[in-house]
Amino acid sequence: MDAIAIKNLDVVFGDNVQPALDLLDKGLTRSEIIDQTGQVVGVDNVSLNVKEGEICVLMGLSGSGKSSLLRAVNGLNPISRGSLEVRDGDQMVDMASVDAQTLRHLRTNRASMVFQKFALMPWLTVVDNVAFGLEMKGISKKERRKQALEKLEMVGLADWAYQYPHELSGGMQQRVGLARAFAMDSDILLMDEPFSALDPLIRAQLQDELLELQKKLNKTILFVSHDLDEALKIGNNIAIMESGQLIQHGKPEDIVLRPETDYVRDFVAHTNPLNVLKGRSMMKDIDTMPHVENRWKVCDQRDIWVTVEPQGALSAMAGTQHLRVAEWKKDMADLSQVSSDTIVMASPDIEMRDAIEIRYHTNKPVLLVENGKLVGTLSDHDFYHALLGKYQQSCDSQAA
Repeated sequence: MDAIAIKNLDVVFGDNVQPALDLLDKGLTRSEIIDQTGQVVGVDNVSLNVKEGEICVLMGLSGSGKSSLLRAVNGLNPISRGSLEVRDGDQMVDMASVDAQTLRHLRTNRASMVFQKFALMPWLTVVDNVAFGLEMKGISKKERRKQALEKLEMVGLADWAYQYPHELSGGMQQRVGLARAFAMDSDILLMDEPFSALDPLIRAQLQDELLELQKKLNKTILFVSHDLDEALKIGNNIAIMESGQLIQHGKPEDIVLRPETDYVRDFVAHTNPLNVLKGRSMMKDIDTMPHVENRWKVCDQRDIWVTVEPQGALSAMAGTQHLRVAEWKKDMADLSQVSSDTIVMASPDIEMRDAIEIRYHTNKPVLLVENGKLVGTLSDHDFYHALLGKYQQSCDSQAA
């Protein structure tokens, strides 16, 4: 189900928005509208759905409208036109027409905000900062302290519960902000560039921690970022904005493989492809390989043939040498223990970084198997294409 449903949303800042909306309908640009009316278009005709349990990353350069859209979700920015619905139990509440009491309920119980600036109260201890929203809910001091300490334990700050914010590093303060949001037990988390002010190492660590916490808590997260590598790492879907408009929305791999505009193409041109590409995008299809009956030649240089047995099992030969076929799993033991007489099979959804490591240890292509069927391979040629950014060409050729 949708947790957030946005349709034809406009957000205009100013005291007389209708002339700006009229000019938007005539196709005028943001800069033309501000010149003629003095009104600022923050969001221009955006439609976007975010599913329950999804991490959707809003991306774009400064001034693209991503934060303006995020803040409309909890009523911090006014909605000029269109609808923005937020799930509240079995019903959807339209933020465009919500009354003050319902808005207060949504902010207290349904949607929590994590700011770029940590927004901690310096006169309160860490645990009381985390418990502050619970106090606003009217929860007793004993119970809110208990819940706050549980969330601090979750983010690894239990030992700092009775310190003050100025005694914590920037990364630790950001963890307190996360704990405070999680303490509210809201279904929706709105995160406005929460890690952008942090050092790269701390930032990467908090990204990992957020993903681990998401596995346990399964929140709906709308996350603003201007860093594509961050978006590719944490997002189930990415929505790229420019000049207040949503110009492309899709899965990270689709954004990289199939940019729809030059703006998006420029974004993905500088990203690390190994952060998003999967084996399915780069593999050589089994139907394109030489085969005799149920035997396929998967490597010319090493004369490797793979046989699909009647029950679907695979066997492999390199010349006259029998190869052991091992199945790769994400939690596989140290790959350095994989011997040179082994060829590894994996899911087509294997990350290219993992596939390259397998190739490094086995010196052989990776077999891709789906639903018990050999569907393709990854060889050196495919790895070089991924590293050199030739994935668009590869994707297009496969589609053809």
